[in-house]
Amino acid sequence: MPAVTVENPLTLPRVAAPAEARQRPVLSVTTAPGGLEGEGFPVRRAFAGIDYRHLDPFIMMDQMGEVEYAPGEPKGTPWHPHRGFETVTYLIDGTFVHQDSHGGGGTINDGDTQWMTAGSGLLHIEAPPESLVMSGGLFHGLQLWVNLPREHKMMPPRYQDIGGAKVKLLTSADGGALLRVIAGELDGHQGPGITHTPITMIHATLAPGAEITLPWREDFNGLAYVLAGRGAVGAERRPIHLGQTAVFGAGSSLTVRADEKQDAHTPDLEVVLLGGQPIREPMAHYGPFVMNTKAELQQAFEDFQKGLLGTIPSVHGMSEGGM
Repeated sequence: MPAVTVENPLTLPRVAAPAEARQRPVLSVTTAPGGLEGEGFPVRRAFAGIDYRHLDPFIMMDQMGEVEYAPGEPKGTPWHPHRGFETVTYLIDGTFVHQDSHGGGGTINDGDTQWMTAGSGLLHIEAPPESLVMSGGLFHGLQLWVNLPREHKMMPPRYQDIGGAKVKLLTSADGGALLRVIAGELDGHQGPGITHTPITMIHATLAPGAEITLPWREDFNGLAYVLAGRGAVGAERRPIHLGQTAVFGAGSSLTVRADEKQDAHTPDLEVVLLGGQPIREPMAHYGPFVMNTKAELQQAFEDFQKGLLGTIPSVHGMSEGGM
């Protein structure tokens, strides 16, 4: 980590909030509990315990790994359905292969992002390639779920493969931070991800002692999740470290600072910054479906059982009953 970097950040466009910007206060800092996902890979549940009114339009986020697999150990997820939202898989280290029942998918590697709009529904699988299973190796990434507004929940499924080289790279005023804009906009600089719900997603690397104060849309919420290292958030410098999420209040800028001393195996502070325009619609969420009402959830389950969300491609030697 990190997968996408530059030798000299001072060659990049610089971003800083104007002096008159209103600092967002820190409302809370929570610690993500650990768990297992899919066939057994370890995750941290970044948004556990946070009131949804502070998350909207984001639904959940898992930090996958960081884990060093021995040969034969890498794991993925079995075939599973989705409807009503978007999944964003950002891979920092390793390789993942995606496929769906509509013929979409691909392979993502270090620094790549796969943006899947489930929309009206599909079946989906994520797994390491056979070569990685055989060799083992480092695996680390994020999966974020972004809600869709009612008007887009039943849109046709869509994929975006966002190579790491497409990510918009920026830096802070003093060059002490590298900002990777994956989706949305920061101070007029646009990331490559196309979203139906207005959001901003940034992976920032801060050198020890570095500080960023970024302009932030006032109609967005503000979240910071620490992938590695330790630092502080807000003008009040609230401490934060690996596996913790900060929720920011209202304002037009937010601040993150890296501690002067980092752990030996983590030279920098690595943080994901998220902001989005709240949808403010009723949400009914159960398992792999995110709809507006319980009746729509029930319909999603019935459609899945009827095979209307697609069938597993026969190339895998599996039938629909394999689910």
